[in-house]
Amino acid sequence: MAVCAVEIDRLRAAWRNARQELLAERAPSGHWVGELASSPLSTATAISALVLSHRGNCQFAEDSQAEGIKDLVQQELSDLVISSLHWLVRHQNDDGGWGDTDRSRSNIATTMLVRAVFQMTGIPAQYGHLAEKADAFIEQNGGVSALKRRYGKDKSFAVPILANLALAGLVPWKQVPALPFEWACVPQSWYHLVRLPVVSYAVPALVAIGQAKFFHDPPRNPVMRFLRRACLQKSRAVLERMQPESGGYLEAIPLTSFVVMSMASSGQAESRVVQRGIEFLLNSVRSDGSWPIDSNLATWNTTLAVNALVPEQASDDDPSGGQVLTDRLLQWLLDAQHTEQHPFTGARPGGWAWTDLSGGVPDADDTAGALIALSRWQQHGVGHKNASVRKAAEDGAQWLIGLQNRDGGWPTFCRGWGYLPFDRSSCDITAHVVRALIAWRPYWETQKPRYFRMSHIERAVHRGIKFLEKQQLSDGSWIPLWFGNQFHATDQNPVYGTSKVLLMLSDLQLLNSSLAQRAVRWLLDVQLADGGWGPVISRDSETGRPEKPPENDSDVQHPPFADGESSGAVACESSVEETALAVEALLQLSSATDEIRSAIDLGVAWLVRAVESGRLDDPAPIGFYFAKLWYYDRLYPRLFSAGALARAACRSGEPPAVKPFPMKTLL
Repeated sequence: MAVCAVEIDRLRAAWRNARQELLAERAPSGHWVGELASSPLSTATAISALVLSHRGNCQFAEDSQAEGIKDLVQQELSDLVISSLHWLVRHQNDDGGWGDTDRSRSNIATTMLVRAVFQMTGIPAQYGHLAEKADAFIEQNGGVSALKRRYGKDKSFAVPILANLALAGLVPWKQVPALPFEWACVPQSWYHLVRLPVVSYAVPALVAIGQAKFFHDPPRNPVMRFLRRACLQKSRAVLERMQPESGGYLEAIPLTSFVVMSMASSGQAESRVVQRGIEFLLNSVRSDGSWPIDSNLATWNTTLAVNALVPEQASDDDPSGGQVLTDRLLQWLLDAQHTEQHPFTGARPGGWAWTDLSGGVPDADDTAGALIALSRWQQHGVGHKNASVRKAAEDGAQWLIGLQNRDGGWPTFCRGWGYLPFDRSSCDITAHVVRALIAWRPYWETQKPRYFRMSHIERAVHRGIKFLEKQQLSDGSWIPLWFGNQFHATDQNPVYGTSKVLLMLSDLQLLNSSLAQRAVRWLLDVQLADGGWGPVISRDSETGRPEKPPENDSDVQHPPFADGESSGAVACESSVEETALAVEALLQLSSATDEIRSAIDLGVAWLVRAVESGRLDDPAPIGFYFAKLWYYDRLYPRLFSAGALARAACRSGEPPAVKPFPMKTLL
C-alpha cells in the first residue's frame, strides 16, 4: 500500500529518526527502562507516609500545623519534605486543584490527598492562598460524596484516600468504611470466592487500612471486635509475606505509602513492613522531591520496543533486528520471567510482570508482550539459545491459557476475579493475548509442547474472539482497560482499544469480517480534523456517530507544531500515541478503499510532521494506572511511532502471505 501524502524521503527520514531515538534510550544491558511521569498524587501520599511514620503518631489538632512543620525542620527528613512540598505548590493548577501528572486536569482524589499532606505539615507562608483555592476546588466538585461516586463499589482507592484524610484530621474516622482485613487470613485461593470490596492487587491496602480503621474507630459489636483483634497478627504476617525484596508493593508508590501510613498510625511504626516500605520510598524519590506512580515499566517498554523495531520477517531495508536482538537482551528478558509461584497473587510460574524489579506481579498483558517479542528471536534465529526461548514461550503460553476467564476473555492478574473493573476480562488484554498465542503458531504446529496441544490454543483463541464479539460496542469500537483519554466524556480510550483488536484480527486474517469492517468504519469516523487521532469528543446530533473529519487534506487546517513544547491539558488534540496506533491498525488492510487510503495518508503525514517538530518529546497522559490514576511514560511517543512509521515506510504492495488461523464457522 503506497503512502503518498508526504514524500517518501521525508517518511523514511522520520522513521529513521524515531527508530534511532528509541535505540538511543536503551540501558547498558540492551533493554529499555523509560521514565514515568512525576505524580502529585504519589508525591502527596509518600510525604504523608514518611511524616506519619517519622512522628510515630497521627493525631493532628487544628492548631498543630506550625508545630508539625517546626518539628520536621529539625529532623533528618526536613529538606526532602520541604522540597516535595514546594514541588507540589509549583504544580497546583489554576483552578486550585491537582491532576495526576503535570499534564493532567485537576481531579477530586489527587486534590484531596495533596490537601491532606499540607494539613499535616503546614503550608509555607508565601503560599497562604493555596489551601483556600484547594478547598474551593474540593467543595465545588462535590467533596467526599464526589470521591465515593468516582470509584463506585470499588473501595480499593476511595477508602485509602478517606483514611489519609482522616489521618490528617480533615474527616472523622466515622466516614472511613471498615475493610474486612480478617479475610486476608483465609487461604489465598479463596479470595475470589469471598467477593472482597477491593481488587486483587489491593490486598495489602485492605489489611493495613482495615487495621488502621480498627485502631482508630473499632466496631461497637463486641463479637466483631473480638474477631478482628484475633486476626491482627495473622493478617500482618500476610502483609509481610506479600512485601517484595524492594519493600514496595507492586513497586507502586501510592499503594506502599498507604500501607506505611496506616500501619504507622496503628502503633506499628517500628515493624519490618513499615521500615522496608520507608526504605522503598526513600529510594524512589527523584532529585526534585517528586515521586512517580511506579518504579518503572521496563519489561513492558522493552517488549514494545522489540516488537516496534524488529519486523516479523527479515528485511534488508531494516537493520534494527541485528541491533536489537542481542544475546544480552534475550537473557534479560528470559530472566524477567517468573519461575516460582508469586506470593502476592498466588500466580503460577510462567508469566511476566511490567517490570523486572522484585515488586512486579505477573500479568496477562506483559506476558503477551514478552511472548510476541520472543517470537522475533524465534523467527530471526537465535542459535544456541533456541531451547531456552522455546521453553520460556511454552511456559508463558501455558500460564496464559490457565488464566482465561469463563467468559472467554483475559483478566489482568487473577482468573475469576470478576467483581470489580480492574479484575474483569478486558478487550485490550484479550486481543494482546490472542496475538501472542498465534505468534507461536508455526512452532505449536511442528513441535509438541509439553503442557498443551494445538487444540488448546485453538479453543482459547476461539473463546477470546467470542468474548470480543460480545464486547464490541454498537458503533464498532472496543474499550480498553489500562488506557484512557482525559478529554473523553468517561475517560475512555476507544482509539487504543479498537486499534489493538484490529491488529489481532489482522494477525488472524479476519480483516474482512464484520467485526473488523465495523471497527475500521469507526476509526475513519473519529479521525480528527488535523489528520491525527485523539479524544472522541463530539457526535452528530442525528446519527449519534462521532463527527466526521474533512474529506480531503486541502480542507484540513493543521495546527502548528511547537518544537518540543508540551501542549499540556488545555486543548483536545491528536496525540502521537493514538495516531500511531490507528495508523498501524489501518495499514494492515491489504485492499483499501480511497477513503481508507486518504485516512492513512493524513495520519502518516501527521506523524511525520510530529517527528519533524519534536513531538516525540511530548507524551500524552493516556495511561491508566490502578484506580483511574493517569500517567504517561516518556518513551511512549517513540515506541508507538516507531512501529507505525516502520510499517508505513517499509511495506509496499501486498502484505506477506500468512496462513489463516483455523476459525471454523465462528465468524
